Amino acid sequence: MELEAAANSFLNYARVERGLSSATIEAYCRDLTKFVNFAMKRKRSVLQITRDDIVDFLAGLYRSGLDSRSVARQMSTLRNLFRFLQSDNIVQQDPTETLESPKIRRTLPACLSQHEVDRLLSLPNLKTPLGLRDRALLDVLYSSGLRVSEVVGLKLGDIDFEMGCIRCLGKGNKERIVPIGKKALASVEQYVRQARPILLRSQRKPSPTPQIFLNHCGRGISRIGIWTILGEYGRMIGLRKKLTPHKLRHSFATHLLEGGADLRSVQLMLGHADISTTQIYTHIMEDRLKSVYKAHHPRA
Repeated sequence: MELEAAANSFLNYARVERGLSSATIEAYCRDLTKFVNFAMKRKRSVLQITRDDIVDFLAGLYRSGLDSRSVARQMSTLRNLFRFLQSDNIVQQDPTETLESPKIRRTLPACLSQHEVDRLLSLPNLKTPLGLRDRALLDVLYSSGLRVSEVVGLKLGDIDFEMGCIRCLGKGNKERIVPIGKKALASVEQYVRQARPILLRSQRKPSPTPQIFLNHCGRGISRIGIWTILGEYGRMIGLRKKLTPHKLRHSFATHLLEGGADLRSVQLMLGHADISTTQIYTHIMEDRLKSVYKAHHPRA
């Protein structure tokens, strides 16, 4: 069996039987394309792939400039592929079985300062429909810590204005409830009442669109659309590095912890399945404990 056919079988299994998200399938597809091209150059069929081939492939990724996190993700994709092939009796041995995943150096997430957030939220022109949309969008991203895919999927009925919370569908189709502040709710309410109907009428053939956030054509906004909007506003406040939805998510978590929130509560709001994912923020907790100690202990 050719490796390309085996990879397609795995992708079909991941899509249909495991029901993985389109973003995960796309990431698998990119990773497997690289490996299939590598194997074709070596003229290897799926049965001829060895542990040494995997090692050489990963070493080549390092040489090309990929960091350990990207190589680890590629390794995870290959491990999942060969486990699937072994369970389907397509291969007898898994060549990744004895390989260790690259050690990932955990870096502190970049985030905005409180002053930068205030400047960012003051930028949209509230006299225009797109300005009202942008202000509501920025408010939701910062006030709730939602992932960009979760914001894209928000529908009109997902925000409870009375209770002050958002219902969203996260990774693995897991639903969670996230609180949202009064100022963000007010921004969304103003956008929905004043600007969204105008954007809806921009469609060539106006039709009901369930998504809250719309683009200039009146259709549901895309992930790329949100990235583009944030990139423009980031440049306007003079950020040296690109402003991304994830940076606002990190800012949300960081500012909560700095304000006294506990790690478990932040984990639930971020939708992390495992507390270890949230523990990248423990440096904030440690810094706060040190400042409390220095301020209150008589021998500090």
